[in-house]
Amino acid sequence: MVHRPSEYSAFEFVVVSGLRAAQLMRGCTARVEGVHKRITTAQLEVAAGLVAKTVDVAAVTAKLP
Repeated sequence: MVHRPSEYSAFEFVVVSGLRAAQLMRGCTARVEGVHKRITTAQLEVAAGLVAKTVDVAAVTAKLP
């Protein structure tokens, strides 16, 4: 089990990890060593601070009514 950093809410941790796992499934290079499933690798990267949470404001506001 990967412990989430205190600066992330549980929701943020899951969302950021899920987005990073999708990147890994598309072929991006892992930033941590070891042989794990992609979601675990993504969680380890987020917990280690190797993945920044950013928001594409233009994409979010384009979907607003």
